[in-house]
Amino acid sequence: MHELASSIAKLDTDDMGPLALYVHWPFCVSKCPYCDFNSHVRAQVDVAVWEAALLTDMAYEAAQVPGRKLSSIFFGGGTPSLMPPALVAKLIVAAERHWGFADGIEITLEANPSSVEAANFEDLAQAGINRVSLGLQSLDDQTLEFLGRAHDVEEGLAALDTAQQAFDRVSFDLIYARPSQSLESWSAELQRALSFGTDHLSLYQLTIEPGTRFETLVRTGELIPADDDHMADLFDLTRNLTTAAGLPAYEISNHAPLGQESRHNLTYWRYQDYVGIGPGAHGRRLESATERHKKPENFLSAVARNGNGLKVEQPLAPETRAMEALMMGLRLAEGVPLEALEAKTGLTIAHMLDAPAVDQLAKLGLLTMTDQRLTISAKGMPLLDALLPKIIADI
Repeated sequence: MHELASSIAKLDTDDMGPLALYVHWPFCVSKCPYCDFNSHVRAQVDVAVWEAALLTDMAYEAAQVPGRKLSSIFFGGGTPSLMPPALVAKLIVAAERHWGFADGIEITLEANPSSVEAANFEDLAQAGINRVSLGLQSLDDQTLEFLGRAHDVEEGLAALDTAQQAFDRVSFDLIYARPSQSLESWSAELQRALSFGTDHLSLYQLTIEPGTRFETLVRTGELIPADDDHMADLFDLTRNLTTAAGLPAYEISNHAPLGQESRHNLTYWRYQDYVGIGPGAHGRRLESATERHKKPENFLSAVARNGNGLKVEQPLAPETRAMEALMMGLRLAEGVPLEALEAKTGLTIAHMLDAPAVDQLAKLGLLTMTDQRLTISAKGMPLLDALLPKIIADI
């Protein structure tokens, strides 16, 4: 009887799909003018205090979602490459103890491409990191200065070379659609980036986020963003060049050959369960949303007081989960599997989608819909933000 119960329990947890862990390290050397992430500059960081807090926060989450192996871990920030490798190792060991690891687990760390942080890459690999995501952001020194980056191109490419020697998988970020950026200059920069031989690229159009320094400059007329038509041309160029190089877009801003996609980020986009620890970290687990306190000091106080850093922990209505799943899944080239979404939410497709709008957009070639899947077309993808409110029913 005990063996039968264990087998049933194993089937239940296995059938729930992959579980991912996100760890947020909130500290940066400086704040970039385009960044709206939860990042903070502090003169000193007490590593021992943060180790204890993150381990306690992790233990709380492990108790909420037991018996499911981790398919991925992602250290984000902030600048997690500023974390001591010994702390990274302790967090990885604790995660394996709490949940266990699926075969071939992906463990990613975001890193700034500075020489100081690159010096830790070998130790981070020894700690268990097997994939790194480098914030190169540009291959032009003047642009890096404009973006507020602390490294130059030479230092960034040296860090990339070190990363490719230390880690099995390497990705890096570039920001394009910058003010006054021409098609010709972006084409040359992207082709150079593709020549470095990484298996993944994250290519983001510059967006002006509320509360950032760039928003202030736009409001005062000191910064003029690229116009929509030019951004669309840059988007098409990006897709054409990456596809020709064997790194097609599998998500609106992410490019990789088959099998080299970010497994952790696919968990988000496919609306599968993930737990988040550390300041400001979000989670989606067991049909509930979680959010940690954002300010580092408030997070530490909450952990000391409650044994976790939670600010919000609440169940999500089926309608909310359907909306989130559509908003995330339609970013993917593979689209959203409709039967699976119905099974996950208990709602019908007719309840989730605005059928007349979907039909109209399909006739315009902006999406395709079958009984099995809803997919945004290549033509529709640059218009995704405008399409989503039309597609998703008012639920």
